[in-house]
Amino acid sequence: MSGSTFGKIFRATTWGESHGPGLGVVIDGCPAGLPLAVSDIQTYLDRRKPGQSPFATARREADQVEILSGVFEGMTTGTPISLMVKNKDQRSRDYGDLADAYRPGHADYSFDAKYGFRDYRGGGRSSGRETLGRVAAGAIACKILKTLDIRIQAYSRSIGPVEIQTFDPSQILQNPLCMPDAQAADKAQGYLERCRKDQDSAGGVVECRIQGCPPGLGEPVFDKLDADLGKALLSIGAVKAVEIGDGMKAAYVCGSQNNDGFSYGGDGILSKTSNHAGGILGGISDGSQILLRAYIKPTPSISQPQSTADKNGKNIDLEIKGRHDPVIVPRAVVVVEAMAALVLTDALLCGMGARMEYLERIWKK
Repeated sequence: MSGSTFGKIFRATTWGESHGPGLGVVIDGCPAGLPLAVSDIQTYLDRRKPGQSPFATARREADQVEILSGVFEGMTTGTPISLMVKNKDQRSRDYGDLADAYRPGHADYSFDAKYGFRDYRGGGRSSGRETLGRVAAGAIACKILKTLDIRIQAYSRSIGPVEIQTFDPSQILQNPLCMPDAQAADKAQGYLERCRKDQDSAGGVVECRIQGCPPGLGEPVFDKLDADLGKALLSIGAVKAVEIGDGMKAAYVCGSQNNDGFSYGGDGILSKTSNHAGGILGGISDGSQILLRAYIKPTPSISQPQSTADKNGKNIDLEIKGRHDPVIVPRAVVVVEAMAALVLTDALLCGMGARMEYLERIWKK
């Protein structure tokens, strides 16, 4: 299987399955000399781990990370960093009836069509648990970005039909739905309770704000920064669409409304007078806030009966058992942050060769 590695210079390769012995990631290209402890990574993993609210799967995993290589005396060495988390609470028996069935909304059929074989226990590599490795790698990328005063903050913009009306960042970590609007979070919880009673699930939107990104990141043709961010977010299993800046709204207005002007301030610094583009022009960051949105589908594992088929040529009715998230959105918030961080860190390293003066600054004596 190819395609488990992301990035050009700062590269993350995830490994493992939902119901295997464990999961992890190998990060190559991390500069030497970055202070790094288990706690730096664990903070991010704790935000995505299951079993923390009524709106997450009841699977109980501590998700304790181990650093196997690439760190010595609390500092990165410049060699590959290998991270591992052991699975502790997998219940493979819950999936015994799914060995031959193609679950609606899952990757069962497409995976089978490609490889002729699949791990049906929790979806194997197609499981949302694969994102554990992404988040671990993203935690390291976020630490690199913080040294450069680049901050990434994601949150639930909407769950089902409930959308935030105010923005209070202090609320993001204070409610189980990661919404920066306490009233919207209460309404969304009520909506999810109704979904649970109906044995159904919900989708939503994760929005991400990136502050402090310098102008000049990204390439102007195939490796545009917005293209790389789009691929990164769309590689998250449940994401079905991505917007940057005004996104789809830009298709319904005139150029006079959509164009971002420029102006010099009293300090002589050039900035934009608006930000419809979401911080990226021509595939290159323009120094303003980067704004992303990831649209996430409802959790496909629901308890109500569904019509489907099996690999033996039979049409069947299926009721999915096991422990599943009634909504993926809150746990996806930190995954979106992690993937954005991987893209930006890689872009920073790739951009070091954009000008001769950058090389001279590093290497000329």
